[in-house]
Amino acid sequence: MKISGKNLKTRWIWIVSAVAVFTGSATLLYPATRAHKPLVTQEKESGRAGAGDQSTNLNDQTELNVTVYNSNIALVRDVRQLVLPNGAFRLKFMDIAATVNPATVHFRSLNDPEKLGVIEQNYEYDLLEPAKLLHKYVGKEVTLVRAYQENGTTKREEIKATLLSDNNGPVWKIGNDIVTGLYAESYRFPEVPANLYDRPTLLMSLENSGAKKQQIEASYLANNLSWNADYVLTVARDDKNADLDGWVTVVNNSGTAFHNAKLQLVAGELNRIPQAGSLGRMEADVRAMSKAAAPQFQQESFSEYHLYSLGRKTSVEDKETKQISLLQGSGVPVEKIFVVNGQSFYYHNQQTPGAPLKDPVMVYYKFKNEEKNGLGIPLPAGNVRVYQKDSKGGILFAGEDRIGHTPKDEELNIHIGNAFDVVAEHKQTDYKRIDTHTWEMEFEITLRNHKDAPITVQVNEPIGGDWEMLSSTHKYTKTAAFAAQFNVPVVKDGTSVLRYRIRARW
Repeated sequence: MKISGKNLKTRWIWIVSAVAVFTGSATLLYPATRAHKPLVTQEKESGRAGAGDQSTNLNDQTELNVTVYNSNIALVRDVRQLVLPNGAFRLKFMDIAATVNPATVHFRSLNDPEKLGVIEQNYEYDLLEPAKLLHKYVGKEVTLVRAYQENGTTKREEIKATLLSDNNGPVWKIGNDIVTGLYAESYRFPEVPANLYDRPTLLMSLENSGAKKQQIEASYLANNLSWNADYVLTVARDDKNADLDGWVTVVNNSGTAFHNAKLQLVAGELNRIPQAGSLGRMEADVRAMSKAAAPQFQQESFSEYHLYSLGRKTSVEDKETKQISLLQGSGVPVEKIFVVNGQSFYYHNQQTPGAPLKDPVMVYYKFKNEEKNGLGIPLPAGNVRVYQKDSKGGILFAGEDRIGHTPKDEELNIHIGNAFDVVAEHKQTDYKRIDTHTWEMEFEITLRNHKDAPITVQVNEPIGGDWEMLSSTHKYTKTAAFAAQFNVPVVKDGTSVLRYRIRARW
């Protein structure tokens, strides 16, 4: 369409007054004679790659290993089969993780490492997107496309404009007019700038004096790949045994999908140098879990860590949370423990003098990570969610806790909450000064059990100074220099009272 200068100014005057600001939603269009050409053709025509430059993508990949650490990083080992020219050339190594740390890239030939050398490498992360594309065209001509109504018909017009600036919105020169806040249905750009890439790419300068066919390996560390362990402890109605299912949850926010990869997981406290800035993590919904027939991970020691290798290949999509079965233990003996921990400031009720103080009665399930219990492998740190059947056989959530890395043959104590039907009251009943550095004190702990079964309550009492037990209604164990432990049985719907007297010197 040919438009006169007068009609041009009239047609666009409403846009100038509206001052609509470009928000980065422009569409990349090409003139009709070039729109059908693939992106790689555009790259060559625009001078982004020279005639001798080589490129490689996932079609050349023969092996992929992803080792994920529980510190939000992963080691990626990417093996590809390439045909390379002799002499010096550039290689575009595409389809890498967008969160790659360029300083960690290691590139080598597996066939003839002495004859393929890296001269220089660059990480190209300025990715093609509408806002960046527009910004790259400052000082250049762009075709603006706008729809308008004329006599009830939708028409489109194309106008050549020079982008003068793109700071907080575009500034255009259209004819002799300077126009700001211009809105267009789309923008047409003649080509993709040489410094914009459609995907993360390593641009490498290489020199090859060996064979043309080479199997090469690129390994690097990438951020925003993480994993953690989750456990489900299903306790029997009688609180005597339980089933423990372990799941590995892998979260991929690296910007790249990993297909048909060998997956390994490393558990342990890895020392890392503090990184500048922080990397966000997107939480994704956990997929539904289906029970596996057999353990899928093989475990082995690695340095001061533990390595879990998946016995099959798997794929992890970008922005995906994947769960894989780690272990299954059936009939694991468990013990339910009720615990009361005394307070070191001891029992002065400021609101009601003379009245006892109530302490929560915490509930734990204890079991041992040993082979005879169906376990016996090092358990990575993670969350343990506890379920138990009700009187009708339904499974109900009973609480959760977090465990640290637990070697084999160690005990685990899972805190599920506080007891509803067990009450603990503390009171100091005597305080006597014997001499300048010696005091005698007596304490009373009342335990009331409103459950329909007898229980035993573990009472842990902090005791200060150089102390000795003068008397006690229940047997005690000196568990530390400043602590004593009592195991107090309480009959069903009954009451037990623990009294003890100590002499302490300071």
